[in-house]
Amino acid sequence: MPLPNRKPRTRRAPARADRPFRGIALILTSTIFLGCSDVTAKYLSATLPSIEIAWIRFLVFSLIMVPAMLPGTRLFALRSERPGLQVMRGIALLSSSLFFISGLRFLPIAEASATGFIAPLFVTALSIAFLGEKVGVRRWLATIAGLIGVLIILRPGSSAFHPAAFFPIVSALAWAGTLIMTRMMSGRERAITTMTWSAITGVCVISALVPLVWVTPSWHDILFGIFIGIASTAGQWIVVLAFRYADASVLAPFSYTQLVWVSVLGFFVFGEIPDLWTIAGAAVIVCSGLYTAHRERVRRLQAPVEAEPSPNA
Repeated sequence: MPLPNRKPRTRRAPARADRPFRGIALILTSTIFLGCSDVTAKYLSATLPSIEIAWIRFLVFSLIMVPAMLPGTRLFALRSERPGLQVMRGIALLSSSLFFISGLRFLPIAEASATGFIAPLFVTALSIAFLGEKVGVRRWLATIAGLIGVLIILRPGSSAFHPAAFFPIVSALAWAGTLIMTRMMSGRERAITTMTWSAITGVCVISALVPLVWVTPSWHDILFGIFIGIASTAGQWIVVLAFRYADASVLAPFSYTQLVWVSVLGFFVFGEIPDLWTIAGAAVIVCSGLYTAHRERVRRLQAPVEAEPSPNA
């Protein structure tokens, strides 16, 4: 009797699991790695151009992911159901990194990080177009409050305003796009696949730009650059994994702990102490983000009961 034809097995992404505490633990861990990476990038920005720092970061990222690029190995992860979306995510991730590092050259680390945490509010807006979500009045009011928090930090029109403050805002918008695309692929693409595509996309794009600003780095610079690459790669990987265990609305509040890490490290490394405006603005941004996450949680809990979400969700 002839044997039936068997199609070769394709390794699929593990299904999403509702394990919020595991997701929270992962996102808290990611903030340590990402915070250390940001502080080190600011330190390096005194001697190297932002593009070159980002290039070293993505080069190390790519080297770490080389085993997943080799066909015929168990770790091979270039097979993707959404290659176009993977490339777009990689460009968004690179843009977020590049704009944020550019801002760090001119801004205190706590100010840049607090401004960057407007990303969850951008996620709220982008989720309408890309995730088909409905956003009610109260979540829009929370988003507006977050924008007011950014204005408190930046104080446009005053002597304290620096044009480089726009860099963390653009970085936050790009990071929000990264999170949206991560969410769109969660449960369909393996974490290692997403990371590999992001590494390849990022290093290819930034390698075309780095010759324009090249400064020969010292061994000291190279070692710190390698640390940035390792720490940021670990942090990004953990973020991707966290989305498998909990929704963005659950994880968002805990991502704000990164502000604590960068503020503490900024004090010890650069002697920076956040001023009252930065603290007040950061508090407004965090509160608006927490409320947005709360309303998203309520909406999801009510979804099975209500045919349509409340207009004030």
